[in-house]
Amino acid sequence: MLELFPENKSPWTPKLQDAELRYYPNFWAEEEADMLFKTLLHEIPWRQDPITIFGKTYPQPRLTSLHSNDKQPYSYSGIQMNPEPMSKTLAGLLDKIKTVEENDFTSVLLNQYRNGMDSNGWHSDDEKELGKHPIIASVSFGEERYFHIKHKKHKEERLKIKLAHGSLLIMAGAMQEHWQHQIAKTKRSIGARINLTFRKIRA
Repeated sequence: MLELFPENKSPWTPKLQDAELRYYPNFWAEEEADMLFKTLLHEIPWRQDPITIFGKTYPQPRLTSLHSNDKQPYSYSGIQMNPEPMSKTLAGLLDKIKTVEENDFTSVLLNQYRNGMDSNGWHSDDEKELGKHPIIASVSFGEERYFHIKHKKHKEERLKIKLAHGSLLIMAGAMQEHWQHQIAKTKRSIGARINLTFRKIRA
């Protein structure tokens, strides 16, 4: 199911079973979003880790970087990441997010999707370091990509949202326990997208 939403300053809040989701399509103005995209593209120390799937190891189909206010590492899919310091740019993004979500975020995982062949398969952000029912603040700059979600038990419960340049998506409640999400590959010729997911990583 594809949902449409008004382009205004109020969040769009779809009714989802076992989850809370708020989407702000224009959280950053276009000119500011353009500047932030270019800054992140060049200032972030991007890396491409190997990932093992069904016994075979491949280069991860996107670039990543982890940044934090502390030194807590983060692990997913067999990859352990040790954080870089939180830059002034990232701290500024977090300050703006806290105007609508006061969660005590400590870290941000960045993903750079260089083109339509870069992707992120079905998963939940349910690693033990995040605790039970974490709040995730997802920021998008650059090319618009579809964000797919599906309920783990009720397969008919599905949704996809085109995440806009300069948008903010808040995932909360029991969403990571009961839902999965992905950024699928596309054969369309498209440019780069940077996604930042702010989270609280526990010791």
